[in-house]
Amino acid sequence: MEWLTNLDWFALACWTGAIILIAAGFAGTIIPAIPGLPMIAGGAALIGWADGFEIIGWKTIVFVSVLAVIGVVIDSVAQTAGAQKAGASKAGIIGSIVGTFAGMFMGIFGLLFMPLIGAAIGEFWAKRNLIHASKVGVATWIGMIVGTAVKIALAFTMTGIIATVYLTA
Repeated sequence: MEWLTNLDWFALACWTGAIILIAAGFAGTIIPAIPGLPMIAGGAALIGWADGFEIIGWKTIVFVSVLAVIGVVIDSVAQTAGAQKAGASKAGIIGSIVGTFAGMFMGIFGLLFMPLIGAAIGEFWAKRNLIHASKVGVATWIGMIVGTAVKIALAFTMTGIIATVYLTA
C-alpha cells in the first residue's frame, strides 16, 4: 500500500480529466452541441498543469488553442457559406440551424441529413421553389461535411501535437 502514499493525486486527476476532455472532444467534432476542439485544447492545458507546465508548456497550449479557434471559425462559416453560395435566404439558414439541432436527437441519420432537410424546408417555405430549396439544402450539407472534415483533421492534428511534444520531451 506504500504506492498509494507516493501517488501524485493531483497529476492523476489532471490526466484523468485530460483524457475525458480529449475523448469528449473527438465526439464533439461530429456532435454539433459539443465544443470538441476547445475541449481538446482544455485537455492539453490539464496535461500541462499536471506537471507544472514542464513538458506541455504554454507555447504548445497556445498553439493548440489557436488551432481550436481556427476550427471553430471554419466550422461556423462553412455551413452558412455553403447555403449562402447557393442563394439561401434567411429562412434557409435558420432551417439549417434548426435541422442541425433536431438532428442531434436522431442518431447518425439526423446528424448527417437533418441540416440538409432543415435548410431545404426553410428555403422552400421562403421561396416556394423546390429546385432552389433542394440546391440550398445540398449546398448546406456540403458545407457541413467540409466543416466536420476540417474539425476531425484538426482534432487529430492537435492530439498528435500534444502526444509528440509529450513523448519527445
